[in-house]
Amino acid sequence: MTTQARRQKAAASAEHRFHNAQGAEVKTRDEAFAAQQEVSPEAVSTTARLELHNGATVTWELEVKYNPNTHPYVVLGGQITGTIAGPPWNITGGFIGDTLRLDAKRHDGTATVTIVGEYQNPPAYRGTYGFNGATSSFKHTTVYHC
Repeated sequence: MTTQARRQKAAASAEHRFHNAQGAEVKTRDEAFAAQQEVSPEAVSTTARLELHNGATVTWELEVKYNPNTHPYVVLGGQITGTIAGPPWNITGGFIGDTLRLDAKRHDGTATVTIVGEYQNPPAYRGTYGFNGATSSFKHTTVYHC
């Protein structure tokens, strides 16, 4: 092998760095594409804070856990507090995307609430909500909270 061929081979091998699905550097391409390790549910969830407003008297604070690796974002859980009757309410499911749907159950299991809405600019959802199976009893605007 010539000196030039050795240099080219060394340069080519120095450029190849491999990382697996978890972001860790590995030695070979095969290790990089090996079956992905199990990831705990906590590793694929994040939290968004929202505020639901219905006129001057109703303000709900929503802490929504969702999977950021999906779209629309799949809601994994969370909690609603504020002026909602009998807080806290546990968010049991739904999604956040071009439209919004959040399902929640009162902490004692005696009632449910469903919130639906459509995305609008500036960033917010405008829609309706209702209790115990209804989805259109009350109007709301739900905004992102910092």
